[in-house]
Amino acid sequence: MKGILEGKVGLITGAGSGIGRATSIIFGAEGAKVVVSDINEEGGNETVAMVKEAGGDAIFVRCDVAQSSEVEALIKACVSRYGQLNCAFNNAGISGKMANTVMCSEGNFDRNIAVNLKGVWLCMKNEIQQFLDQGTGGAIVSTASIAGLVAAAYAPAYGAAKHGVNGLTKSAAVEFAKKNIRVNSVCPGLIETPMVVQAGTDSKMINNMVSSQPIGRMGQPSEIGEAVAWLCSDKASLVTGHCMPVDGGYVAQ
Repeated sequence: MKGILEGKVGLITGAGSGIGRATSIIFGAEGAKVVVSDINEEGGNETVAMVKEAGGDAIFVRCDVAQSSEVEALIKACVSRYGQLNCAFNNAGISGKMANTVMCSEGNFDRNIAVNLKGVWLCMKNEIQQFLDQGTGGAIVSTASIAGLVAAAYAPAYGAAKHGVNGLTKSAAVEFAKKNIRVNSVCPGLIETPMVVQAGTDSKMINNMVSSQPIGRMGQPSEIGEAVAWLCSDKASLVTGHCMPVDGGYVAQ
């Protein structure tokens, strides 16, 4: 039985660990050729090995998504290897530092915007241009957050960037809908990733975060990956401009 991404070439940023790694493995299992990208070369190459071990085809390309020249080179490397690009998951991001709006530093704000918002825009800009050049259409999913849908106390820079990702998603979706280019985002809740575990080393903090999700547990990276794979597939052909919560019911409260 063919996978839902059979014959497609998929690009995934922030794929050296966590959600990006899990999604890369799922893409490969669903039949896609996968371009794994991250600033962490060791992690990225480990992900490639995992995709191949699961029977998929993948390569690693290092990229800092906040640098336009590196994003352009990433798209070129993808097309050079596989001849086309059909879907992309713009997942690279940082958490930044926790602080309220007054105490948030300018450096923290700028870094959040550079990676979490500008980085998504640079990827989206170049991915869409590649789809237009090919004349094939395509699908893009970007990682936003529940912090892009509701208040993110003590994370004003992160929340602003993730709200921006959702706004960018809607704008691009409307602009290119008639070109058969679909643009969506996923808005994860609390997911058991290295970034979350490192940020919540206090077990009490983790327990409080878990209790905020009606489902009563942390999500797994693969649960985000499955949603992304579906949004990138032809099964989601009518879905565009959607900012999908994958959050165990958090924003439904």
